[in-house]
Amino acid sequence: MGSLDGRVALITGAARGQGRAHALALAAEGADIVAADAPGPMKDLTYPLGTESDLAETAALVEKLGRRCTPIAVDVRDPAQVGAAVKQTVKDYGSLDIVLANAGVVSTGPLEDVSDVVWQQLVDTNLTGAFNTLRAAIPVMRRQRFGRIVVTSSMGGRMGIPELSAYNATKWGVIGLAKSAALEVARDGITINVICPTTTQTPMVQPEGGDDIPDELVRRMMKANPIPQPWIQPEDVSRGIVYLVTDPGVISGSVLEIGLGGSARIH
Repeated sequence: MGSLDGRVALITGAARGQGRAHALALAAEGADIVAADAPGPMKDLTYPLGTESDLAETAALVEKLGRRCTPIAVDVRDPAQVGAAVKQTVKDYGSLDIVLANAGVVSTGPLEDVSDVVWQQLVDTNLTGAFNTLRAAIPVMRRQRFGRIVVTSSMGGRMGIPELSAYNATKWGVIGLAKSAALEVARDGITINVICPTTTQTPMVQPEGGDDIPDELVRRMMKANPIPQPWIQPEDVSRGIVYLVTDPGVISGSVLEIGLGGSARIH
């Protein structure tokens, strides 16, 4: 018996990296998974985005654990696509108990070099994408009188980091979104929390086929960590996710840092 037997989870950004790790962690606890990813093209990113092939691999890995998994191509920037994914989840599985608003992109560089296109992609994916996901899921969870939502921010949402100004702006924003929404649904059996990972070894920071040495910006971020560990693995974040979605309902509006102590000296 798993702690999530009978639960249904919708995970955005589930094709690989943290999203895939979360799908496997929840499935191991008994949840069925709807894995959403494969957005439309974006410009000027330094790494490839998740694909439908990656999504299919996530689904296959979940099914090896004995749980059902539906892969859906969803661009979280499009509210119609997000709404359709929520409706399909409820139609196919009968409920929507857990939502991980995990989809996100990153771009680095000095603020004055951030183009209008890159800024808009960051805001539309990281912030508006989370908004679209919560707005679509909350009415279903209100009717159920139950829901567990976790929004992925970043340790960049807890501190300033040079050359990540635009990205960090979106990650600070999702914390305000989640905390405020948590108060709106507190009487409806729904919790909304935030998880803030530090640099995590995924294709976002180390594209597949690359060596074990991250780029210069990531090296500087890692050097600043007070705990002498280079970075964390997606599974480290997934343990925090499981903790939040299995909580009986007393933790909401909180921010859980998986941060190697990164903010200990500034709060």
